[in-house]
Amino acid sequence: MPWWSWRPGPAGGGDPETRSGTTVDDSVRVGPPTPRQPCDDAAAPERPVIADMPATVAPVTLSRVCDALDLLDVRYLADGDGNLLAMWERHAVLVALEGPEDEILVMRARPHATVPPDWADRAYRVVNEWNHTRRFCKAYIGDPTERGQLPIYAELQVPLGAGAHDALLVEMLDCGAAVATTFVDWLHDEGALL
Repeated sequence: MPWWSWRPGPAGGGDPETRSGTTVDDSVRVGPPTPRQPCDDAAAPERPVIADMPATVAPVTLSRVCDALDLLDVRYLADGDGNLLAMWERHAVLVALEGPEDEILVMRARPHATVPPDWADRAYRVVNEWNHTRRFCKAYIGDPTERGQLPIYAELQVPLGAGAHDALLVEMLDCGAAVATTFVDWLHDEGALL
């Protein structure tokens, strides 16, 4: 079961408001848990303080991405090309702005472990299962490494040409980091691939 499951009906549980034939409920903001704490209905997960952030929409820049990662306590390395690399025990996540105008936020997770080439069929089946049952971070098998091993990736791309406010940027990065961790844990446990 994905860590951020879809729930039918309005988020607040009451009668939703209808605008132009579209059902909307602005009274309750529902978001994913932080990657540091499991989702538990009995206790609300600790979230970064984003209520005091300005709701002004601005272009997404690498500096703003760095500020958001700092707020989330995600440590990262920066290369000279505008890529950020966050490392965890079993995986790394590349965070970058790509596209013709650096308008696409990309989070690309890669487990440290790789798959031997004779497991290619199994790897494709496992990745397809993830993609079939999960909403975020689509997985794929990369080109063989220099040693012939197959790397596995999970990627989330969000076009942000219109900009975003700080709270949304923080929430997207938090969601991407949480799903990356879930993906790698799933590959080691239920997926039985790594």
